[in-house]
Amino acid sequence: MSGEMLILVLLVITALGFDFTNGFHDTGNAMATSIATGALKPKTAVGLSAVLNLVGAFLSVEVAATITKDVLNIQQTSGADAGEIVTGLTPATALLIIFAGLIGGILWNLFTWLFGLPSSSSHALFGGLIGSGIAAIGLSGVNWHGVFGKIIVPALLAPVIACVVAACGTWLVFTITRRLAESRKEQGFLYGQIASASLVSLAHGTGDAQKTMGVIAMALIVTGHLGASTVSHGLPLWVVASCAAAIAIGTYLGGWRIIRTLGKGLVEISSPQGMAAEASSAAIILTSSAAGMALSTTQVATGSILGSGIGKRGAQVRWSVAGRMAVAWLTTLPAAGLVGAASFYIAHLLGDVAGAVAIFGLLIAGSAYMYWRAQQNKVDAGNVNDDWDETTGSVLPADLSTDPGTTPDTPARSA
Repeated sequence: MSGEMLILVLLVITALGFDFTNGFHDTGNAMATSIATGALKPKTAVGLSAVLNLVGAFLSVEVAATITKDVLNIQQTSGADAGEIVTGLTPATALLIIFAGLIGGILWNLFTWLFGLPSSSSHALFGGLIGSGIAAIGLSGVNWHGVFGKIIVPALLAPVIACVVAACGTWLVFTITRRLAESRKEQGFLYGQIASASLVSLAHGTGDAQKTMGVIAMALIVTGHLGASTVSHGLPLWVVASCAAAIAIGTYLGGWRIIRTLGKGLVEISSPQGMAAEASSAAIILTSSAAGMALSTTQVATGSILGSGIGKRGAQVRWSVAGRMAVAWLTTLPAAGLVGAASFYIAHLLGDVAGAVAIFGLLIAGSAYMYWRAQQNKVDAGNVNDDWDETTGSVLPADLSTDPGTTPDTPARSA
Protein backbone atom coordinates (compact mmCIF):
# COMPACT_ATOMS: atom_id res chain seq x y z
CA MET A 1 0.00 0.00 0.00
CA SER A 2 1.39 3.42 -0.95
CA GLY A 3 1.74 6.20 1.60
CA GLU A 4 -0.98 8.23 -0.10
CA MET A 5 -3.39 5.29 0.01
CA LEU A 6 -2.66 4.69 3.70
CA ILE A 7 -3.48 8.32 4.50
CA LEU A 8 -6.68 8.01 2.46
CA VAL A 9 -7.74 4.87 4.36
CA LEU A 10 -7.07 6.53 7.74
CA LEU A 11 -8.96 9.61 6.57
CA VAL A 12 -12.04 7.58 5.54
CA ILE A 13 -12.02 5.76 8.91
CA THR A 14 -11.75 9.10 10.70
CA ALA A 15 -14.53 10.61 8.58
CA LEU A 16 -16.83 7.75 9.54
CA GLY A 17 -15.78 8.31 13.15
CA PHE A 18 -16.88 11.93 12.83
CA ASP A 19 -20.18 10.77 11.33
CA PHE A 20 -20.63 8.46 14.32
CA THR A 21 -20.04 11.32 16.80
CA ASN A 22 -22.42 13.47 14.76
CA GLY A 23 -25.08 10.80 15.26
CA PHE A 24 -24.91 10.53 19.02
CA HIS A 25 -24.14 14.23 19.52
CA ASP A 26 -27.18 15.38 17.55
CA THR A 27 -29.77 12.74 18.45
CA GLY A 28 -31.17 15.22 20.94
CA ASN A 29 -32.08 17.55 18.09
CA ALA A 30 -34.88 15.24 17.06
CA MET A 31 -35.85 13.26 20.12
CA ALA A 32 -35.12 15.35 23.24
CA THR A 33 -38.59 16.86 23.56
CA SER A 34 -40.38 13.58 22.80
CA ILE A 35 -38.35 11.85 25.50
CA ALA A 36 -38.89 14.71 27.97
CA THR A 37 -42.68 14.70 27.55
CA GLY A 38 -42.96 10.91 27.56
CA ALA A 39 -44.23 10.67 23.98
CA LEU A 40 -41.57 8.04 23.36
CA LYS A 41 -39.54 5.88 25.70
CA PRO A 42 -35.83 6.84 25.55
CA LYS A 43 -34.52 3.73 23.79
CA THR A 44 -37.50 3.57 21.43
CA ALA A 45 -36.88 7.21 20.51
CA VAL A 46 -33.22 6.76 19.62
CA GLY A 47 -33.97 3.53 17.74
CA LEU A 48 -36.62 5.25 15.62
CA SER A 49 -34.30 8.20 15.06
CA ALA A 50 -31.49 5.87 13.95
CA VAL A 51 -33.67 4.20 11.30
CA LEU A 52 -34.89 7.53 9.93
CA ASN A 53 -31.38 9.02 9.88
CA LEU A 54 -30.34 5.98 7.86
CA VAL A 55 -33.17 6.50 5.36
CA GLY A 56 -32.61 10.27 5.16
CA ALA A 57 -28.97 9.84 4.22
CA PHE A 58 -30.00 8.28 0.89
CA LEU A 59 -32.40 11.05 -0.17
CA SER A 60 -30.13 13.83 -1.46
CA VAL A 61 -26.54 14.85 -2.29
CA GLU A 62 -26.94 18.64 -2.43
CA VAL A 63 -25.17 19.30 0.89
CA ALA A 64 -22.39 16.84 0.01
CA ALA A 65 -21.75 18.79 -3.20
CA THR A 66 -21.54 22.01 -1.16
CA ILE A 67 -18.87 20.54 1.13
CA THR A 68 -16.63 19.49 -1.77
CA LYS A 69 -16.33 23.00 -3.21
CA ASP A 70 -17.54 25.71 -0.82
CA VAL A 71 -15.25 25.31 2.22
CA LEU A 72 -11.65 24.73 1.09
CA ASN A 73 -9.75 25.95 -1.98
CA ILE A 74 -7.72 22.79 -2.50
CA GLN A 75 -9.08 21.91 -5.93
CA GLN A 76 -10.20 23.69 -9.08
CA THR A 77 -13.99 23.93 -9.08
CA SER A 78 -14.63 25.04 -12.67
CA GLY A 79 -13.22 24.98 -16.17
CA ALA A 80 -11.28 22.24 -17.91
CA ASP A 81 -9.17 21.64 -14.79
CA ALA A 82 -12.17 21.09 -12.46
CA GLY A 83 -11.24 18.60 -9.77
CA GLU A 84 -7.47 19.13 -10.18
CA ILE A 85 -5.48 20.06 -7.08
CA VAL A 86 -4.51 23.73 -6.92
CA THR A 87 -0.99 24.59 -7.99
CA GLY A 88 1.67 23.90 -5.37
CA LEU A 89 -0.38 21.37 -3.41
CA THR A 90 0.29 17.62 -3.46
CA PRO A 91 -2.40 14.95 -2.98
CA ALA A 92 -0.79 13.88 0.31
CA THR A 93 -0.85 17.43 1.68
CA ALA A 94 -4.46 17.90 0.57
CA LEU A 95 -5.38 14.69 2.39
CA LEU A 96 -3.62 15.88 5.54
CA ILE A 97 -5.61 19.13 5.43
CA ILE A 98 -8.89 17.21 5.32
CA PHE A 99 -7.66 14.66 7.89
CA ALA A 100 -6.58 17.34 10.38
CA GLY A 101 -9.90 19.17 9.93
CA LEU A 102 -11.81 16.00 10.81
CA ILE A 103 -9.78 15.60 13.99
CA GLY A 104 -10.65 19.15 15.03
CA GLY A 105 -14.34 18.40 14.49
CA ILE A 106 -14.34 15.09 16.37
CA LEU A 107 -12.47 16.34 19.45
CA TRP A 108 -14.72 19.41 19.77
CA ASN A 109 -17.80 17.21 19.39
CA LEU A 110 -16.61 14.95 22.21
CA PHE A 111 -15.63 17.87 24.43
CA THR A 112 -19.03 19.55 24.15
CA TRP A 113 -20.82 16.20 24.55
CA LEU A 114 -18.91 15.60 27.78
CA PHE A 115 -20.33 18.84 29.21
CA GLY A 116 -23.79 18.32 27.72
CA LEU A 117 -23.54 21.33 25.42
CA PRO A 118 -25.56 20.99 22.21
CA SER A 119 -23.07 22.71 19.94
CA SER A 120 -23.06 22.26 16.18
CA SER A 121 -21.34 19.18 14.77
CA SER A 122 -21.50 20.85 11.37
CA HIS A 123 -19.64 23.93 12.54
CA ALA A 124 -17.12 21.77 14.38
CA LEU A 125 -16.34 20.09 11.05
CA PHE A 126 -16.22 23.37 9.14
CA GLY A 127 -14.07 24.98 11.82
CA GLY A 128 -11.61 22.10 11.75
CA LEU A 129 -11.34 22.23 7.94
CA ILE A 130 -10.95 26.01 7.91
CA GLY A 131 -8.24 25.88 10.58
CA SER A 132 -6.23 23.18 8.84
CA GLY A 133 -6.68 24.92 5.47
CA ILE A 134 -5.30 28.20 6.85
CA ALA A 135 -2.41 26.35 8.54
CA ALA A 136 -1.46 24.65 5.28
CA ILE A 137 -2.07 27.30 2.64
CA GLY A 138 -2.93 30.54 4.40
CA LEU A 139 -6.12 32.57 4.10
CA SER A 140 -6.32 31.74 0.39
CA GLY A 141 -6.88 28.10 1.35
CA VAL A 142 -10.45 28.90 2.40
CA ASN A 143 -13.34 29.63 0.06
CA TRP A 144 -14.54 32.63 2.05
CA HIS A 145 -17.39 33.39 -0.31
CA GLY A 146 -18.79 29.89 0.14
CA VAL A 147 -18.14 29.90 3.90
CA PHE A 148 -20.02 33.17 4.43
CA GLY A 149 -22.84 32.38 2.02
CA LYS A 150 -23.48 28.73 2.87
CA ILE A 151 -22.29 28.49 6.50
CA ILE A 152 -21.91 31.71 8.50
CA VAL A 153 -25.00 33.61 7.28
CA PRO A 154 -27.28 30.57 7.77
CA ALA A 155 -25.70 30.02 11.20
CA LEU A 156 -26.65 33.54 12.27
CA LEU A 157 -30.15 33.45 10.83
CA ALA A 158 -31.27 29.85 11.41
CA PRO A 159 -31.65 29.84 15.22
CA VAL A 160 -33.42 33.22 15.17
CA ILE A 161 -35.82 32.12 12.42
CA ALA A 162 -36.43 28.79 14.20
CA CYS A 163 -37.10 30.59 17.48
CA VAL A 164 -39.61 32.96 15.89
CA VAL A 165 -41.37 30.22 13.90
CA ALA A 166 -41.62 27.92 16.94
CA ALA A 167 -42.82 30.76 19.20
CA CYS A 168 -45.58 31.64 16.72
CA GLY A 169 -46.46 27.98 16.27
CA THR A 170 -46.63 27.39 20.03
CA TRP A 171 -48.78 30.47 20.58
CA LEU A 172 -51.10 29.34 17.79
CA VAL A 173 -51.37 25.80 19.18
CA PHE A 174 -52.28 26.98 22.67
CA THR A 175 -54.70 29.57 21.29
CA ILE A 176 -56.57 27.03 19.16
CA THR A 177 -56.73 24.43 21.94
CA ARG A 178 -57.40 26.76 24.87
CA ARG A 179 -60.89 25.33 25.45
CA LEU A 180 -59.70 21.73 25.57
CA ALA A 181 -59.07 20.00 28.87
CA GLU A 182 -55.37 19.99 29.73
CA SER A 183 -55.16 16.19 29.98
CA ARG A 184 -56.83 15.72 26.60
CA LYS A 185 -54.58 18.33 25.02
CA GLU A 186 -51.40 16.71 26.36
CA GLN A 187 -52.46 13.23 25.26
CA GLY A 188 -53.39 14.32 21.75
CA PHE A 189 -50.14 16.14 21.11
CA LEU A 190 -48.07 13.20 22.36
CA TYR A 191 -49.07 11.32 19.19
CA GLY A 192 -48.34 14.39 17.09
CA GLN A 193 -44.88 14.58 18.62
CA ILE A 194 -44.03 11.11 17.38
CA ALA A 195 -44.73 12.20 13.81
CA SER A 196 -42.94 15.55 14.08
CA ALA A 197 -39.88 14.06 15.83
CA SER A 198 -39.66 11.41 13.13
CA LEU A 199 -39.67 14.14 10.48
CA VAL A 200 -36.78 15.92 12.24
CA SER A 201 -34.78 12.68 12.28
CA LEU A 202 -35.39 12.18 8.58
CA ALA A 203 -34.37 15.79 7.93
CA HIS A 204 -31.24 15.34 10.04
CA GLY A 205 -30.20 12.39 7.89
CA THR A 206 -30.66 14.35 4.67
CA GLY A 207 -28.35 17.09 5.94
CA ASP A 208 -25.76 15.87 8.40
CA ALA A 209 -24.82 12.49 6.93
CA GLN A 210 -24.11 14.26 3.66
CA LYS A 211 -21.47 16.46 5.27
CA THR A 212 -19.30 13.42 5.91
CA MET A 213 -20.08 12.11 2.42
CA GLY A 214 -18.82 15.43 1.07
CA VAL A 215 -15.57 15.16 3.04
CA ILE A 216 -14.91 11.63 1.77
CA ALA A 217 -15.81 12.72 -1.77
CA MET A 218 -13.35 15.63 -1.48
CA ALA A 219 -10.58 13.19 -0.47
CA LEU A 220 -11.46 10.86 -3.36
CA ILE A 221 -11.41 13.78 -5.81
CA VAL A 222 -7.94 15.03 -4.80
CA THR A 223 -6.54 11.51 -5.11
CA GLY A 224 -8.15 10.96 -8.52
CA HIS A 225 -10.58 8.26 -7.40
CA LEU A 226 -13.68 10.36 -8.16
CA GLY A 227 -14.52 12.98 -10.77
CA ALA A 228 -15.53 16.40 -9.40
CA SER A 229 -18.25 16.79 -12.01
CA THR A 230 -20.00 13.59 -10.95
CA VAL A 231 -20.67 14.56 -7.31
CA SER A 232 -23.83 16.56 -7.99
CA HIS A 233 -25.30 13.55 -9.79
CA GLY A 234 -24.57 11.04 -7.05
CA LEU A 235 -21.83 9.43 -4.98
CA PRO A 236 -20.50 5.86 -4.94
CA LEU A 237 -22.88 3.56 -3.09
CA TRP A 238 -20.22 2.52 -0.56
CA VAL A 239 -19.73 6.17 0.48
CA VAL A 240 -23.46 6.77 0.97
CA ALA A 241 -24.09 3.42 2.70
CA SER A 242 -21.13 3.65 5.08
CA CYS A 243 -21.95 7.23 6.10
CA ALA A 244 -25.62 6.35 6.57
CA ALA A 245 -24.69 3.38 8.74
CA ALA A 246 -22.20 5.37 10.84
CA ILE A 247 -24.63 8.16 11.68
CA ALA A 248 -27.41 5.63 12.37
CA ILE A 249 -25.25 3.62 14.79
CA GLY A 250 -24.16 6.79 16.58
CA THR A 251 -27.78 7.90 16.80
CA TYR A 252 -28.90 4.56 18.26
CA LEU A 253 -26.32 4.72 21.04
CA GLY A 254 -27.90 8.02 22.07
CA GLY A 255 -26.11 11.18 23.17
CA TRP A 256 -27.90 11.16 26.50
CA ARG A 257 -26.05 14.18 27.90
CA ILE A 258 -27.18 16.36 24.99
CA ILE A 259 -30.70 14.92 25.10
CA ARG A 260 -30.92 15.80 28.79
CA THR A 261 -29.83 19.40 28.26
CA LEU A 262 -32.28 20.03 25.42
CA GLY A 263 -35.17 18.08 26.93
CA LYS A 264 -34.89 19.09 30.59
CA GLY A 265 -32.41 21.94 30.92
CA LEU A 266 -33.56 24.61 28.49
CA VAL A 267 -37.35 24.69 28.85
CA GLU A 268 -39.82 22.75 30.99
CA ILE A 269 -41.64 21.51 27.94
CA SER A 270 -45.14 20.12 27.34
CA SER A 271 -46.27 18.01 24.39
CA PRO A 272 -47.91 20.90 22.43
CA GLN A 273 -44.66 22.87 22.75
CA GLY A 274 -42.65 19.82 21.71
CA MET A 275 -44.69 19.27 18.58
CA ALA A 276 -44.47 22.94 17.60
CA ALA A 277 -40.68 22.94 18.11
CA GLU A 278 -40.12 19.75 16.14
CA ALA A 279 -42.38 20.78 13.25
CA SER A 280 -40.54 24.11 12.99
CA SER A 281 -37.14 22.39 13.02
CA ALA A 282 -38.10 19.86 10.35
CA ALA A 283 -39.48 22.51 7.99
CA ILE A 284 -36.34 24.66 8.23
CA ILE A 285 -33.85 21.78 7.97
CA LEU A 286 -35.54 20.18 4.95
CA THR A 287 -35.75 23.53 3.15
CA SER A 288 -32.05 24.25 3.75
CA SER A 289 -31.00 20.75 2.63
CA ALA A 290 -32.88 21.15 -0.66
CA ALA A 291 -31.05 24.47 -1.20
CA GLY A 292 -27.66 22.88 -0.48
CA MET A 293 -27.07 24.98 2.65
CA ALA A 294 -25.00 23.18 5.29
CA LEU A 295 -27.24 24.27 8.16
CA SER A 296 -26.63 23.33 11.79
CA THR A 297 -29.49 21.12 12.92
CA THR A 298 -28.38 21.72 16.50
CA GLN A 299 -28.88 25.46 16.25
CA VAL A 300 -32.22 25.05 14.50
CA ALA A 301 -33.51 22.59 17.10
CA THR A 302 -32.27 24.65 20.03
CA GLY A 303 -33.80 27.82 18.60
CA SER A 304 -37.10 25.99 18.13
CA ILE A 305 -37.14 24.66 21.70
CA LEU A 306 -36.34 28.13 23.03
CA GLY A 307 -39.12 29.56 20.88
CA SER A 308 -41.57 27.02 22.26
CA GLY A 309 -40.84 28.38 25.73
CA ILE A 310 -41.25 31.99 24.64
CA GLY A 311 -44.51 31.20 22.84
CA LYS A 312 -46.21 29.68 25.89
CA ARG A 313 -47.41 32.16 28.49
CA GLY A 314 -45.82 31.46 31.87
CA ALA A 315 -43.36 28.84 30.57
CA GLN A 316 -40.03 28.54 32.37
CA VAL A 317 -37.01 29.28 30.18
CA ARG A 318 -33.58 28.78 31.74
CA TRP A 319 -31.66 31.63 30.19
CA SER A 320 -28.42 30.67 31.95
CA VAL A 321 -28.44 27.34 30.09
CA ALA A 322 -29.26 29.15 26.85
CA GLY A 323 -26.33 31.47 27.51
CA ARG A 324 -23.91 28.55 27.89
CA MET A 325 -25.17 27.14 24.60
CA ALA A 326 -24.62 30.49 22.88
CA VAL A 327 -21.03 30.59 24.15
CA ALA A 328 -20.47 27.07 22.77
CA TRP A 329 -21.89 28.16 19.41
CA LEU A 330 -19.61 31.19 19.22
CA THR A 331 -16.50 29.22 20.15
CA THR A 332 -17.12 26.14 18.00
CA LEU A 333 -15.63 27.41 14.73
CA PRO A 334 -12.48 28.97 16.26
CA ALA A 335 -11.91 26.18 18.80
CA ALA A 336 -12.25 23.37 16.25
CA GLY A 337 -10.15 25.47 13.88
CA LEU A 338 -7.30 25.69 16.39
CA VAL A 339 -7.33 21.92 16.90
CA GLY A 340 -7.44 21.38 13.14
CA ALA A 341 -4.51 23.76 12.62
CA ALA A 342 -2.46 22.16 15.40
CA SER A 343 -3.16 18.69 13.98
CA PHE A 344 -1.97 19.77 10.54
CA TYR A 345 1.23 21.33 11.93
CA ILE A 346 2.04 18.11 13.80
CA ALA A 347 1.37 15.95 10.74
CA HIS A 348 3.35 18.27 8.44
CA LEU A 349 6.29 18.39 10.88
CA LEU A 350 6.55 14.59 11.09
CA GLY A 351 6.00 13.98 7.39
CA ASP A 352 3.10 12.66 5.36
CA VAL A 353 2.60 9.05 6.50
CA ALA A 354 4.26 9.35 9.92
CA GLY A 355 2.32 12.55 10.57
CA ALA A 356 -0.99 10.97 9.59
CA VAL A 357 -0.38 8.00 11.89
CA ALA A 358 0.68 10.32 14.74
CA ILE A 359 -2.40 12.55 14.63
CA PHE A 360 -4.62 9.48 14.27
CA GLY A 361 -3.04 8.16 17.48
CA LEU A 362 -3.63 11.51 19.22
CA LEU A 363 -7.27 11.37 18.13
CA ILE A 364 -7.70 7.89 19.61
CA ALA A 365 -6.05 8.94 22.87
CA GLY A 366 -8.09 12.14 23.23
CA SER A 367 -11.34 10.35 22.39
CA ALA A 368 -10.64 7.54 24.85
CA TYR A 369 -9.90 10.00 27.65
CA MET A 370 -13.14 11.93 27.18
CA TYR A 371 -15.16 8.72 26.97
CA TRP A 372 -13.53 7.53 30.21
CA ARG A 373 -14.38 10.84 31.89
CA ALA A 374 -18.00 10.54 30.83
CA GLN A 375 -18.27 7.05 32.31
CA GLN A 376 -17.35 8.38 35.76
CA ASN A 377 -20.69 10.25 35.87
CA LYS A 378 -22.87 8.48 33.37
CA VAL A 379 -26.07 9.93 31.91
CA ASP A 380 -28.12 7.25 30.16
CA ALA A 381 -31.67 6.19 29.32
CA GLY A 382 -32.31 5.47 32.98
CA ASN A 383 -31.70 8.98 34.33
CA VAL A 384 -32.02 11.23 31.26
CA ASN A 385 -35.46 12.45 32.43
CA ASP A 386 -34.53 13.12 36.06
CA ASP A 387 -35.45 16.58 37.33
CA TRP A 388 -33.02 19.32 36.36
CA ASP A 389 -30.78 20.40 39.23
CA GLU A 390 -31.46 24.13 39.58
CA THR A 391 -28.77 24.64 42.23
CA THR A 392 -25.86 23.55 40.05
CA GLY A 393 -27.19 23.91 36.50
CA SER A 394 -25.17 20.78 35.70
CA VAL A 395 -26.23 18.36 33.00
CA LEU A 396 -25.71 15.61 35.57
CA PRO A 397 -28.65 14.49 37.71
CA ALA A 398 -28.43 15.60 41.34
CA ASP A 399 -27.28 12.20 42.60
CA LEU A 400 -24.34 12.25 40.18
CA SER A 401 -23.34 15.91 40.26
CA THR A 402 -22.49 16.05 43.97
CA ASP A 403 -19.45 14.25 45.30
CA PRO A 404 -19.73 12.29 48.53
CA GLY A 405 -19.16 14.56 51.49
CA THR A 406 -20.09 17.82 49.77
CA THR A 407 -22.81 20.11 50.93
CA PRO A 408 -25.56 21.68 48.80
CA ASP A 409 -23.56 24.92 48.79
CA THR A 410 -20.51 23.22 47.30
CA PRO A 411 -20.14 23.69 43.54
CA ALA A 412 -20.77 20.43 41.74
CA ARG A 413 -18.67 18.99 38.99
CA SER A 414 -20.02 19.73 35.53
CA ALA A 415 -18.78 16.58 33.89
